[in-house]
Amino acid sequence: MNGNDRSIAGFTMLAHGTFHTYELSIPLFIVIWLDVFEVSAFVLGIVVSIGYGLIGVGALPSGVLADRYGSRRLIVAAVLGMGGGFFLLALAPNVYTLCGAIVVWGAAASIYHPAGLSLISRGAEERGTVFAYHGVGGNVGTAFGPLLAALLLIFLDWRFVIVALAIPAVVVVAVGSAIEFDETAATATDGGERTDGDEGPTTDGEDGDDGFDLGSIVADSRLLFTTGFALAFVIVMLYGTYYRGLLTFMPDMIADLPQFGTYTIMGQSAEPSQYIYTGLLMVGILGQYAGGRVTDHVRTEYALLATLTALAALAVVFLPAAGWGVVPFLAVCAILGFCLYATAPIYQVVIAEYAAEDVHGLSYGFTYLGMFGVGAGGAALAGALLTYFSASVLLGTLGAIALLAAGLVVVVLKFV
Repeated sequence: MNGNDRSIAGFTMLAHGTFHTYELSIPLFIVIWLDVFEVSAFVLGIVVSIGYGLIGVGALPSGVLADRYGSRRLIVAAVLGMGGGFFLLALAPNVYTLCGAIVVWGAAASIYHPAGLSLISRGAEERGTVFAYHGVGGNVGTAFGPLLAALLLIFLDWRFVIVALAIPAVVVVAVGSAIEFDETAATATDGGERTDGDEGPTTDGEDGDDGFDLGSIVADSRLLFTTGFALAFVIVMLYGTYYRGLLTFMPDMIADLPQFGTYTIMGQSAEPSQYIYTGLLMVGILGQYAGGRVTDHVRTEYALLATLTALAALAVVFLPAAGWGVVPFLAVCAILGFCLYATAPIYQVVIAEYAAEDVHGLSYGFTYLGMFGVGAGGAALAGALLTYFSASVLLGTLGAIALLAAGLVVVVLKFV
């Protein structure tokens, strides 16, 4: 990578890691909140879905703003807002204020992905490689954020742990703001290929009067959805439902397995399920990197088909693997973590390939409306199926969703 690519990679890795630190720490606290607030998995699933859903709802305006004004300031605002919203969780006296705090966090978190991904797609010349490093940064946060939370929960009350996790956001903003880069270097290198004569994102707000020109947004959206992007959007939406439905209650599902009961460390209770969960996320670091790199060498649709098919199979064998022994179960968890996160950089490149340069922000806005907005329904779906049916029914349903997404990839390959 050249110097500009490295700077963009570093900046987005920091912000992406912060996003996933908070996003994937929440499931660890769900196990505690079920007891503290005396609510069912169904109710808490709805509460969490509201916050996660806002990530998708806010993604679309965030994408429009990224196209108009550039990404740096949006990303800085997102990181500060996420840290503040997460801090508010520590103050929640009941499930209603808990929901309010999650709403604040979700609204801030909604800004990141469209801004960050459009920055990479427009600024990085080695796009696939930077997407890979961006994914690694996210998974460092995904794995080590929850791992830190799990370790702190052994010794500290959950409210103090949340406060501790909120502090690094300030550090990330300070370090990230000092990194310099050109947001549109790749677009300029490619000759500035555009579809509507727009001069691209600005950094000084001079075109603020038309930042939300509804007619322009509708026209761009109509053009966007007349291509293969429409099918790619549905695929991402299905993947998001699988992702959220699987991870939200995963520590709780593992904790219910007889092989992984509570044990004691230095007089304090510890949950093996928390460490298996964080281990799965840590393997995802390798998946993110591999998924991003493979897109530089293999047609992205084939890579996406492979990971989605694997996810369908892994959902079906997840619980049976626990009966095969601890080692086979941990192996299935590791492969699941790898495939789950390898899918992310692959679909991100697919989206870039099916959208024009000047609407990458809008395209990623729609993408994360599907991924985190519609996909957030996976948490409510998981809570409902666990409350009224069983973990086996949940995992079978998620497997079917992944298989449907894989089928749509085949449609894209044959007809688009």
